[in-house]
Amino acid sequence: MALGIIGIQEFTLAVIVGTLAAIVYSLRVLVLIERRIARMDENIERIAARIAAEELKIEREERKIEKELGRKKK
Repeated sequence: MALGIIGIQEFTLAVIVGTLAAIVYSLRVLVLIERRIARMDENIERIAARIAAEELKIEREERKIEKELGRKKK
């Protein structure tokens, strides 16, 4: 008899609106998470680029040292 106060149509409409609100909120959360993951991915790419540059520097220095040692041995 509680539905006598609120008609079945109004109740159904309220359920539908509530469901749509929950979907919109979930999509908002997904967008925020996606943005956070994108920022994390960009940071990982920057770190990887720095590591690659540092490795190239180390390899150049290593070749230089090996050349110098090779000259001294002769």
